Amino acid sequence: MTTKQHKAAWALGTVIIAGIAAAAGYAWQPAIDPLPQAPAADTNQTLITQGARVAELGDCMQCHTTQNGKPYAGGLPLATPFGTIYSTNITPDVETGIGSWTQEAFARALRKGVSRDGHLLYPAFPYPHFTHMTDDDVAALYAYLMARTPVHAPAKTNELTFPLSFRPLVAGWNFLFLDEGPLPPATPPQSAQPQSDAWLRGRYLVEGAGHCASCHSPMNALGAEKSGQAFAGGLIDGWDVPPLNTLAHARKPWTEAQLADYLRTGIASEHSAAAGPMQPVTHHLARAPESDIQAIATYLMSLQTPAPAQPVAEAAPSTADTQVLTAGAAIFNASCAGCHSAAAPMRTLGNRPALELGSTLNADSSRNAIQMVLNGNPWNGSSTAHYMPPFAGVLNDQQIADVLAYARATYAQRPAWSDLPARVAAIRKENSQ
Repeated sequence: MTTKQHKAAWALGTVIIAGIAAAAGYAWQPAIDPLPQAPAADTNQTLITQGARVAELGDCMQCHTTQNGKPYAGGLPLATPFGTIYSTNITPDVETGIGSWTQEAFARALRKGVSRDGHLLYPAFPYPHFTHMTDDDVAALYAYLMARTPVHAPAKTNELTFPLSFRPLVAGWNFLFLDEGPLPPATPPQSAQPQSDAWLRGRYLVEGAGHCASCHSPMNALGAEKSGQAFAGGLIDGWDVPPLNTLAHARKPWTEAQLADYLRTGIASEHSAAAGPMQPVTHHLARAPESDIQAIATYLMSLQTPAPAQPVAEAAPSTADTQVLTAGAAIFNASCAGCHSAAAPMRTLGNRPALELGSTLNADSSRNAIQMVLNGNPWNGSSTAHYMPPFAGVLNDQQIADVLAYARATYAQRPAWSDLPARVAAIRKENSQ
C-alpha cells in the first residue's frame, strides 16, 4: 500500500470512528413534519429584498442551477475527491423542492446540514459557514426562496464511492469539523482597538453567507478546510484558486479599492479578470449593495500575512528555446496582440488587465494561464473586457505552450514554466472528462 493509500485509509478510518462516536446523538435526526402545501409567498417586500441580498452574497443560484436550467432547480454536478454530488432543487415545489419545508427545517439545513426528512447533507453544501448566519438573514432567505417560481425537478442520484455514499458517516465529519452557531467575538489582530463596523460586517459576510474560505482554502484528506490555512488558496473545477491572504504580496500589491472594484465588476486592470469559477461569483456580487462589497474588501485586506523579511530572490528568467519564443511570438501577434499588446485598442478601451502585472502570467503555476487559453472567458452580455475567445479548438498543445512561454518571458519576465506542452495536454484531458 502506498503512502497516499495509507493516508486515505487513515482518514476514512477517522471518519468512521468519529461517525460511530457521533451516531447516537447526530447521525439519525428526526424528520420535521412537512407542510401540506407550499406557504403563500410572503408579501413583505422588505424581507424578500433582504433575502435576495443574502442569496446574491451566498451565490446560491450558481450552485443550484444547471447550465441553461431553471433558477434554483438544482442538478448541477459538483465534483469532489470522493465522487460527484448533484445540487438539489430549492424552489418551492412541494414534491421535489423545499415547498413543504417549514422555516425551522430550512434553518436546520443551513446550520446543521440536516434535511427536512432527517437525512444528513454532504458538506459540499457549505453549512459549516451558513451556520454563522443570523436568524434575520435565514428568515429573509427563506422568504425569498419561497417566493421563487416552483420547478418540478427530482434530485439526481449522487455518484459517490462506497462507503462514502453511506450518509450516516457524515455525522463523523460533522463531529470533527462543524462548529455550529454564531461567529465568536472578533479579536482585533494587531490592536486592542475595536474593529470598524465595515470590518465586522465584512467578517460576517466572508465567514458566513459568502463562505469564501470553502473555495479559497486547501482541503484535507476528508474534504474539510485545513486547520490554520484559511484563505491560503485551493483548487476548484480545474482552476487554481488564489490565496486571499497574500494579495499585498502581488507584483503590484492590491489595494482595498481595487479589490472592492474587482468583486463588483470582475476586472482589476493591474491584476486580473475574473474567470473560471470566480466569474459567476462577481456577477452575483454586482447585484449586492456596494457597502457590503466594500465591507468584504475591508475584511479580506485585514487578513494579509506579513511580507517575508527578505524577498526571495527570483532566478533570472531562464533562456527559453529561441525556436519556442519565435513560434510563440508569431502566434501572439496573430491571435493575442489585438487585445493584449500595450497599444491595443481593446486594451485601452476595455481596461483589460496588463499582462506584465496580471496574476495569471506571474503565477508560480501555469494552470490558470493554460485554462484561460483553452477555454477563454465566455461572453456574458456585460463588459467586453471580460471576453476572451477559447483557443482549445484552434491551437494545439505545442502552440499553446509556445505562446504562453513567449508571453511569460516577454511580459512577466519570470522564470519559464516547466513541461508546458505536457501540462497543456494534461489539463486539456482533464477538461474533457
